[in-house]
Amino acid sequence: MRFKTLHRVQSVRAPLAEVFAFFCDARNLDRITPPWLRFKVLGQTDREVKAGTLIDYQLAWHGIPLRWISRIEEWRAPELFVDVQVKGPYALWHHTHSFAACEGGTLITDTVRYSVPMGVLGSILGGWLVRRDVERIFDYRAEQIPAMFEARAIP
Repeated sequence: MRFKTLHRVQSVRAPLAEVFAFFCDARNLDRITPPWLRFKVLGQTDREVKAGTLIDYQLAWHGIPLRWISRIEEWRAPELFVDVQVKGPYALWHHTHSFAACEGGTLITDTVRYSVPMGVLGSILGGWLVRRDVERIFDYRAEQIPAMFEARAIP
């Protein structure tokens, strides 16, 4: 399977434990997701997120309503967690969230491997649109995240 990779790094002026706790609360996802996706968390299988937790979402991609279920595949608090799409619009979605203390705050690293459905045909027909949208989503996150911690990004 051919896949694309998006890699983003951002620093915030907040302690590691606070940043990790924010990202582990699925209810915060709608706060850092662009409004045009009409993203909503519907529920999760475990009260506290951990390896094996399933999280159920709904969203709209270019007006098309979609359901998305992700599973927490790996959990190493407070340094890392990985979510994978179990059901949703991608042939592959594997998102590694990494966190590390740094001077003045926390370094947040997102690495997303994804692939559109329908293989080469899907890549030819819509791969460019999907890549643009994934980049826009993470651009929006980068703008919103510092405000979530009432801080500015570390220069």
